[in-house]
Amino acid sequence: MGAKAAVVWDSSLLGYDLGGDHPLHPIRLELTVRLAAALGVLDGVELLVPEEASDPEIERIHDAGYISAVREAPMAGWDVGHGLGTPDNPIFDRMHEASARVVGSSLLAARQIATGATNRAVSIAGGLHHAMRDRAAGFCVYNDVAVAISWLLDNGFERVAYVDVDVHHGDGVQAAFYDDPRVLTISLHQNPMTLFPGTGFPDETGGPAAPGLSVNVALPPHTKDSAWLRAFHAVVPSLVAAFRPQILVTQCGVDTHEEDPLAELSLSVDGHRAIYQTLRALAEEHAGGKWLAAGGGGYQLLRVVPRSWTHLLATVLDRDVDPAARLPNEWTGTVLKLAPSAELPQTMSDGRETGFDPWDPTSTDPADVAARDTRHAVFPLHGLDPDDPRD
Repeated sequence: MGAKAAVVWDSSLLGYDLGGDHPLHPIRLELTVRLAAALGVLDGVELLVPEEASDPEIERIHDAGYISAVREAPMAGWDVGHGLGTPDNPIFDRMHEASARVVGSSLLAARQIATGATNRAVSIAGGLHHAMRDRAAGFCVYNDVAVAISWLLDNGFERVAYVDVDVHHGDGVQAAFYDDPRVLTISLHQNPMTLFPGTGFPDETGGPAAPGLSVNVALPPHTKDSAWLRAFHAVVPSLVAAFRPQILVTQCGVDTHEEDPLAELSLSVDGHRAIYQTLRALAEEHAGGKWLAAGGGGYQLLRVVPRSWTHLLATVLDRDVDPAARLPNEWTGTVLKLAPSAELPQTMSDGRETGFDPWDPTSTDPADVAARDTRHAVFPLHGLDPDDPRD
């Protein structure tokens, strides 16, 4: 086997810029890479440069007519349909090219694993999980992770497990594979009654050909690290073990953080670090060590995203960063030049404990109830007992 892990990154990915004060600002990516470099996480790592995905590659998931609309939108004006030209998905210059490069980023990560060059790869600019076959949604023009999964299915992988830990339901990926028995999609997100996109209820369990292969854990607002992790462990490992995937694909959005301005879960950077380490262990135990990690949401651009995704890069590379590590002066200086009034944390930690008790089927804690609802919806379809904590 080649290198332990691959990192796909190039400054050209900053071209996915929805403009102005849009929450999905590319500065979050630039500051992540700068912080990881300043902490030595990327020392000796060759950053792989993606190309734009071709139309046939994007057409694995998206209609040709939609791709044409994306390409023509900057010249056509605002009235192009397909969810384009909205506040969530404004039209911007070279929109197709920038979006295709994000798809190319996740495809390059997938190819690194499929060819045996590495067992793990990370596409930090990827994770645009809301885009649908014929429309943009939720800041996402093309669904890079769905395209990558589709490509993996045609290149040596017969079973792919997708785990989405973004605060928003991974609806676009679920829709793409809802009736595909080769793909297990699991999404843990804020209850859809309280947050966009309004889908991701426990009873969304898969189509006729894939019963139980769409899994949704709808967590109540203000869920904290320990409850989130308890719900994860109550649902995800058993289902992944039963499915026996050959690769784990994850969307690692960090808009679950308590400071995120667009949602209401209450995780910390320490919780994010624990999630990544859990995903790494899951891939090692159940997917032959093969793990493709993508980015996703996250809108506290200075205080949260760079620290959390530096932990993600470090976890993929087996270079785990001590939570007590101080933020390098060169990095904080860069941030303060951009935002002189910013109040920055001092370390790579929020000072939170992430331990948790095992899931209790009799508990009335709202997060435990959410896990129980999901277990009852899908565990019997996998031959598992929803009320037995050992399953």
